[in-house]
Amino acid sequence: MSSVQSKAKAWKWVPSLYFAEGLPYIVVMSVSVIMYKKLGISNTDIALYTSWLYLPWVIKPFWSPVVDILKTKRTWIIVMQLLLGAGFAGVALTIPGENFFRYSLAFLWLVAFGSATQDIAIDGFYMLGLSKHNQVWFVGIRNTAYRFAMIFGQGLLIIFAGFLETSSLKESGNISYAWMITFFVIAGLFILFFLYHNYILPRPEKDLTKRELTFALFSKEFFQTFKLFFKKKQIIIILLFILLYRLGEGQLAKIAAPFLLDAKEAGGLGLTTSQVGFAYGTVGIIALIFGGLLGGFVSAKHGLKYWIWWMLAAINLPDLIYVFLSYTQTTSLIIINLSIAIEQFGYGFGFTAFLLFLIYISEGNYKTAHYAIATGLMALGMMIPGMISGWLQELIGYNQFFIWVCISTIPAFIITKFLDIDPEFGKKTIAE
Repeated sequence: MSSVQSKAKAWKWVPSLYFAEGLPYIVVMSVSVIMYKKLGISNTDIALYTSWLYLPWVIKPFWSPVVDILKTKRTWIIVMQLLLGAGFAGVALTIPGENFFRYSLAFLWLVAFGSATQDIAIDGFYMLGLSKHNQVWFVGIRNTAYRFAMIFGQGLLIIFAGFLETSSLKESGNISYAWMITFFVIAGLFILFFLYHNYILPRPEKDLTKRELTFALFSKEFFQTFKLFFKKKQIIIILLFILLYRLGEGQLAKIAAPFLLDAKEAGGLGLTTSQVGFAYGTVGIIALIFGGLLGGFVSAKHGLKYWIWWMLAAINLPDLIYVFLSYTQTTSLIIINLSIAIEQFGYGFGFTAFLLFLIYISEGNYKTAHYAIATGLMALGMMIPGMISGWLQELIGYNQFFIWVCISTIPAFIITKFLDIDPEFGKKTIAE
């Protein structure tokens, strides 16, 4: 009876908590790109400055022990959601101003920091607030809630902003008004999350402040964590694989939406904001989810080593679709949506291998900390190529840029040849 009760209570906070975890990341990484493009910022500046927003996720391993030691996970979650609400409100308030780009970026960096910190606290709280059995039982629920946040952020929010852009309010600055309202809506959501979770989240007995830990012991453990990670077998190959696996995608991610939005005269496809929201936030996300589900299913059958080459191809070869779109500049929404669906399906399928590899190299002592380091390096692998992608695109044009993206996937194929992976890994990881 108590197990059923525990599940019933967990339903009240697990889905909403992981929806709240996914939404800020999507807004910072994807929605902001579309907003800045519609507000007239160049591709160079969009790619450079929004890529800097990856930094809190890159350096997350350095302050994750602080979240684990100071205060409770519950406190960190509540405070960060209030901070996120304030940060999104700050973005909304700065959009109509003259120096909106500078000031809105400052608030988005605050949001990124709050989001990365919230990620640490939520994942820790999940393990403290649920029994091991219920942790396993709710894995699919939490992942689905996170995906719904992606649909909401990349789809409904952008469609909503596009509707406001093209509404009957034709006064000057209508685009700024549309995005200001959109970010006020997001801010309001996080105020509601703050109030709701402050009321509904349980107070696990294990969620305690670790006051007994001294600074000397903390420092020793902290540096030992990094020392052991960088002493792993094949560490150079591991680092190169993490940084190069998404080299093409890291560049494509920042330019795909501007390409879809840009006028045909500028080499783009000339879609509206709402059309981009539908393509990425509904068709694309659904394809992404199915790709991820298939990736997990087949990995459980034959393991990571068997599927890694197929998944590497799946995440990289569909980049050729953007070469096709840039040269044809098709006006067919069916072809455009189908192309994005194929690319996103390949990404969902191929990303499975990447996540499994991060789990694989994190095995052993300090598993949680090593996984945090690995995901920080993953964010760095997206941040660096993303920073130069806008400058490069404006230098050589969309056609040549997408060809370059395809060429830049080659190093990942080369480095994968040198990986030493246990043939049995993946079968147990997912099946269990």
